[in-house]
Amino acid sequence: MTADPGETPVATGAGTVDLTADAKVEAADIPPALVAQSLGQYMRAWWAQIRSGNSGVLPVVLGIVIVAVVFEIITPEHAFLRPSNLVFIFGLSTVYMVLAIAETAVLLLAEVDLSVGAVALIGGVIAFKLVQQPGADWPWWAALLAAFAICGVFGALQGALVARLRIPSFVVTLAGFLLFSGILIVLLGGADSSVNLNTSDPNQNFIYEMVQGLISPVVAWIVLAVLVVAYGATLWLRTTSRRRQGLTAPPLSLVAIRIALVAIIGAAVVLVCSVNRGSTLKSVTGVPWVIPIVLAVLGVWTLVLGRTRFGRYMYAIGGNPEAARRAGVRVPAIRIWAFALCSATAALGGVLLGSFFFGEYSTNTADPGQLVLYSIAAAVIGGVSLFGGRGKAIHGILGGLLIGGIAYGVSLLNLGSLSTPLEYIVPGAVLLAAVLIDVLSRRGSGGVNRV
Repeated sequence: MTADPGETPVATGAGTVDLTADAKVEAADIPPALVAQSLGQYMRAWWAQIRSGNSGVLPVVLGIVIVAVVFEIITPEHAFLRPSNLVFIFGLSTVYMVLAIAETAVLLLAEVDLSVGAVALIGGVIAFKLVQQPGADWPWWAALLAAFAICGVFGALQGALVARLRIPSFVVTLAGFLLFSGILIVLLGGADSSVNLNTSDPNQNFIYEMVQGLISPVVAWIVLAVLVVAYGATLWLRTTSRRRQGLTAPPLSLVAIRIALVAIIGAAVVLVCSVNRGSTLKSVTGVPWVIPIVLAVLGVWTLVLGRTRFGRYMYAIGGNPEAARRAGVRVPAIRIWAFALCSATAALGGVLLGSFFFGEYSTNTADPGQLVLYSIAAAVIGGVSLFGGRGKAIHGILGGLLIGGIAYGVSLLNLGSLSTPLEYIVPGAVLLAAVLIDVLSRRGSGGVNRV
């Protein structure tokens, strides 16, 4: 038997030749957008990729749809999808989204950060403390930068212990969780103490408005139009430029579909937020400021992971750290920076959490243990692999939205004492399903050896 032109024969243990081996690897590992020249070819390559086990965001998107449909049916008065509830769900989910993106930075390296919840709360308390008047009375931007920097140093110290001394990240960050939880109580001034923002002070009010503030519908539509045009022009020009240079590029029809999807999703969000969520005495409309804030975090991390050498090194280390080291990658330095950026991003999540709770921080505001569990669950449910080397920032966004939807949906059921356990049971079941999908997909592509 002769091989077809373009196929590379692969010798097997039995001495035979597997002509489909390269094709299987290509279907599993190469994005369809890079090998397809038409929309039809893209769809066939995408389906082959799913069959090989790399399903991307499809499971979490289906999970979001299922959660929305189920809770809309079973909640009293079918209230789950009311505009007021949808806006509240997104506000609640933003904390999990940002923390999931932060956790993604270390999960890509096949590590884990169990301290992310406590670090997030410390970051929020630091920012709140520094803008107090009387008190430090720092400008809001300086307080935020200080919170990010301090938490980044915490993360870098943990990363140094992992990278330089080779202590398992599980042990280091578990110790960090306990240590930072104690520091949090000290910063608050006691187990029952709290810190609040004075919204009459413009400097403090800025942090309060990060979640509670609203963008008027008119301004939101203008901003959406500008963003869609900018995104569409950038994507279209980059694709056409690559095609002119003879480089691989997705089909133009696929680019048009992506631009249309972004426009449709953005319009749906603005429409939902433009509905009056107040009473007959007070109208409440507008897009929460936290939406563009989270989109900015998503954009920055997407660029870091997909367009920088640092991001490529993270994927390389997560896939095979020894191969990355032999290729000249400074593996310890990348690990330290990943932990530092994880903690700095988590600090923003902590600030958003305090703003979500109407500018108040206390030890009862949030449980750092629940935060870290939800952040890891959101990242993995969204599609980030626990085995490293696979995941994107958008996975944290989708996973955080699913976790937030489940948490709020359970609270709407009015189950009394059953509500709290179900807020752990349901995400736990979804997380187990996500890990099973990850393990099976890697076994299908040869990434996890069978025992």
